[in-house]
Amino acid sequence: MAQNAPGKHFRKGISLIELFKKIPDDHTAEKWFIKTRWPDGIACPRCGSLNVNERTSDKVRPHRCRDCDRRFSVRLGTVMESSKLGYQVWAIGIYLMSTSLKGISSMKLHRDLNITQKTAWHLAHRIRIALLENPIEDTLFKGPVEVDETYIGGKEGNKHASKKLKAGRGTVGKIAVAGIKDRKTKKVSAKVVEKVNSTTLQDFIADNVESESTVYTDEATVYNHLTDFNHKSVKHSVGEYVRLQAHTNGIESFWSILKRGHYGVYHKMSAKHLNKYVSEFVGRQNMRSKDTLDQMKLCVENMNNKRLRYQDLIVE
Repeated sequence: MAQNAPGKHFRKGISLIELFKKIPDDHTAEKWFIKTRWPDGIACPRCGSLNVNERTSDKVRPHRCRDCDRRFSVRLGTVMESSKLGYQVWAIGIYLMSTSLKGISSMKLHRDLNITQKTAWHLAHRIRIALLENPIEDTLFKGPVEVDETYIGGKEGNKHASKKLKAGRGTVGKIAVAGIKDRKTKKVSAKVVEKVNSTTLQDFIADNVESESTVYTDEATVYNHLTDFNHKSVKHSVGEYVRLQAHTNGIESFWSILKRGHYGVYHKMSAKHLNKYVSEFVGRQNMRSKDTLDQMKLCVENMNNKRLRYQDLIVE
């Protein structure tokens, strides 16, 4: 599909019409999931054997491992495990969540996929954790990087009078999220943090950035002792937002997308699930330069070993 719009115009996108032509039914969608998960041939999720009988009379578990004599489907060992949703629903759900820059609500998924809102909410959370790329050991940002923190929560002015904290600070009652953006790769790492202090943020930076890399921050005192890095800062408090190469505009751009999703799409991100929402936006940001089909394939590849039961979502 031709891409003449600004932004990531070099990407090759696909329309919904093209998606339906490519995956018109459950059988075709199942074959797509199988080929994406096992490009070198179907492998037993339990023992890894390639000695597999690919089609049996069992429609739910169509494959049988000849070595461990166990039956399985492409769902086993992924976020799709135990799901009764059709493969086409899963594929369309992945497409919608991969391509919706500011997210898509469970009510919208419920209407578009013709499933209940509760099922759509569970589906969205499972895809959400699959959007986040599986971590690779010893892979750190080389920099230069930008580091900042933001706060997620309801606006004080929108609260009922009985629920206003009246603390005089906009961050009170909100949840802190720390983030890092690598200027070269455009990739982001972000997570919920319990406290915004020197120990928490400096440990977060050390876990994600190679030592001696250039780190740009604002003038917050929590960044004063980044001795293992080439640290430069700007003073937002006096209206300084850019000084030569020192600024945090990149990570703040990521925060703006996250908050537009918060206020305009989800309306509320609970403290319990906030990390999952942050993971969704991080995952989508980190694969924005890829073609749409490659984004979907990456999501399927990241589904392994990430099972998420509904009960685990609702338990206190």
